[in-house]
Amino acid sequence: MWIAIRAAWPLFVGMIFLMISNGLLSTILTIRAQEIGFSETTIGLVQSGYPIGFILSCFITPIMINHSGHVRVFAALVSIASTSALIHLITDDPMSWAAMRVLSGFCFSGIYIVAESWLNSLADNKNRGSLLSSYFVVQTAGYMVGQLMIGLSAPGAITLFIFTSVLLSISLVPILIAATTQPSLDEPQRVTLRELFNISPMAVIGGFFIGISNGGLAFVTAIYARNVGLSVPVTGYLLAATTLGGLLFQFPLGKLSDIIDRRLVIIVASLVNGVVCFVMVYVGSPHLYPFILFGGFLIMGGFTLPVYSICMAHMNDYLKPQQMVAASSTLVLVFSAGMVIGPIGGAFVLDQFGGPGMYVFYALVALIMAATGIQRLVASDKQGEADDKDAIIPITPTITPEATQIHADDMAEAS
Repeated sequence: MWIAIRAAWPLFVGMIFLMISNGLLSTILTIRAQEIGFSETTIGLVQSGYPIGFILSCFITPIMINHSGHVRVFAALVSIASTSALIHLITDDPMSWAAMRVLSGFCFSGIYIVAESWLNSLADNKNRGSLLSSYFVVQTAGYMVGQLMIGLSAPGAITLFIFTSVLLSISLVPILIAATTQPSLDEPQRVTLRELFNISPMAVIGGFFIGISNGGLAFVTAIYARNVGLSVPVTGYLLAATTLGGLLFQFPLGKLSDIIDRRLVIIVASLVNGVVCFVMVYVGSPHLYPFILFGGFLIMGGFTLPVYSICMAHMNDYLKPQQMVAASSTLVLVFSAGMVIGPIGGAFVLDQFGGPGMYVFYALVALIMAATGIQRLVASDKQGEADDKDAIIPITPTITPEATQIHADDMAEAS
């Protein structure tokens, strides 16, 4: 495992800087928007631009790579992402901010595609699993560090925006220096939504609703924290607790889903999340019960963020290795569509009903997930429960189909 990680160290170092900058930018934008005077609903609409850009990039970036090559596209996307971060300093127009979030989502999605293509070119049948698992840890840890850094300066100042731009620029260095060869990119043939739903209804429905939850937790938590009076540094701690929960529970839930029906794990995780959200309606006050607040968000993150991996693993249980990348591409789009709704819905109910409304919103989404899982267990998927299940590999919410190719190649070797 360590030999594989050493071979991919430039990618991991560059990805750490990229994810720190992404986590920091997503957080400071929300807080700065509140200081400017944007309503909660407006902030949700602005932040929903990120997954929209992510979706567009899934279609356009492969064309750009085939035309200009991985290294040039990577450098161009990082430069544009750095510029888009600074543009927020020169305008207070929500439409301009939303456009920059679309551009940022487009750039980061393309960056992930290039990075994961390179990761796939470094992998072989002995190290694919360890490489992808390490990649997940690096992504999540980097994003969490970025969330914790918002207390270094006032969000209304220019310091953190400049620091974000600097981090993005630094991320170019190790990858461009070490990228001596161009990785191959085979754009997958698309699997239609209807085809994927026929293969695994649970994966499609679960991917969509977990996208709503992830989008809400990622972009609305900071609005809630500031509304209830938390300081900027404590807001960062609350966001980091949510991300840490996903990191801590990813492997236990994934291992459990390798042992029992994955749909049952999704049901239990969703029910736990729903119950915690309803409890937070009554005891989530940061002034009366601060430890419950942080513990609640840690559990919410722990039983929300890993579910996407389980949905994808459930889908892969019914696929041939050569189908995985194409199906993953469609599931990414389904997940991203849910992420567009998450910030808008979460911010709207927070604007209209306050913190309790936000918790009820998350609880309802979780209960819909649980009800879907129960329905699928009773009716059973057309194929029934898979006889042989592939071991789950952790997948982050920022994953692209390129990283899925690593697992697909591994399965092909095993076959």
